[in-house]
Amino acid sequence: MSDIEIRDDRAAGRLEALGGAGEVVGRIEYFVLESPAPALVPVHTIVEPAHEGQGIAGSLARELYGIAAREGVPVAPLCPYVVKWAARHPEEAPPADPALLAAAKDWLRAHPGRF
Repeated sequence: MSDIEIRDDRAAGRLEALGGAGEVVGRIEYFVLESPAPALVPVHTIVEPAHEGQGIAGSLARELYGIAAREGVPVAPLCPYVVKWAARHPEEAPPADPALLAAAKDWLRAHPGRF
């Protein structure tokens, strides 16, 4: 894992893990919820098969929560992996606000082609 770099491509809605050669080996696809309050909403976590089992998905989830904490916004996870990761790391991942989760689900239904 030491040769993995994590980059936030906010415009594209991706938190990317880059391998030693600069190739994307994993990512979290997310969007920024604006209403009823700002929140980061992870929808999918993907790790390339050749890189599974190396802790990349967990590093991505940890960084997503770190970004949210630095920006002072919550995370409203819809991605099953991030939901499970958060449950295992409550010290790093505060519980999601049910109202934000509901708003995030509504946003996703309103934008069916986005993910």
